[in-house]
Amino acid sequence: MHPKRRTLALALALPATVASLLGAAPAAPVRPASGPAAAGTDRHDPKPTIVLVHGAFADAAGWSGTIRRLQRAGYPVLAPANPLRGLAADTAYLRSVLAGVDGPVVLVGHSYGGAVISGAAVGDSRVKALVYIAAFTPDKGESAAELAAKFPGSTLGDTVNPRSYPLPGGGTGTELVIEQAKFHRQFAADVPAADAAVMAAAQRPVATAALEEKAGEAAWKTIPSWALIATADKNIPPAAERWMARRAGSRITEADASHAVAVSRPAVVAEVILDAARATR
Repeated sequence: MHPKRRTLALALALPATVASLLGAAPAAPVRPASGPAAAGTDRHDPKPTIVLVHGAFADAAGWSGTIRRLQRAGYPVLAPANPLRGLAADTAYLRSVLAGVDGPVVLVGHSYGGAVISGAAVGDSRVKALVYIAAFTPDKGESAAELAAKFPGSTLGDTVNPRSYPLPGGGTGTELVIEQAKFHRQFAADVPAADAAVMAAAQRPVATAALEEKAGEAAWKTIPSWALIATADKNIPPAAERWMARRAGSRITEADASHAVAVSRPAVVAEVILDAARATR
């Protein structure tokens, strides 16, 4: 494949959200979808720990507004750094983080982070719910790049640049970054321009290998799931988000928001997560 076309195909899969912004908007209506029933309702059970996993061009600060709301509701929260180097490696890292958490867990992933949580939760009986925020929900054998290209609508390919980075064992890999001048319009259009500029400056790149890797077994087949669809998303087409959520049997909420919905609509994001957390008790 021509290098330019290959770069654009990979770029379709890229997620985005970075920065500690606190904008809020009214929660979107929840549309129940067919899927696994939620867990029991014993109010004496301990509250689950909510683990938030960011996607590419992001860091844990992008969850700041959501974290404050979850903490005010009395939930323990953990937002680890997602390495963004490869799906298998990132999944293994998240499993190591989960190993240090006591008690039940609600696992939340934004964009590429959705693919990571889908793999990390497999076989972990402590994970009681999965929450996908404008996220990939892959089945076994699917890659993020493949899923992003399944429906039209992403314009991300025209905004990214590849660059090389050294691999631990020698040689080089390729990672993708968003052109700062295009960052605001592309995936944070509903974030103030000055804040989006900070996000663009602080973005973390994703290795192209992470977007090409095929997913393993999918935890959403056995664990109840929730999904928030960002209907103004220019990174992952909303049609793709909706298709994946329906296939997984997730309980669906839709919000008129960019891909950076956790930054621009933290109240909506928090409410979806709280709905999942309450259903586990």
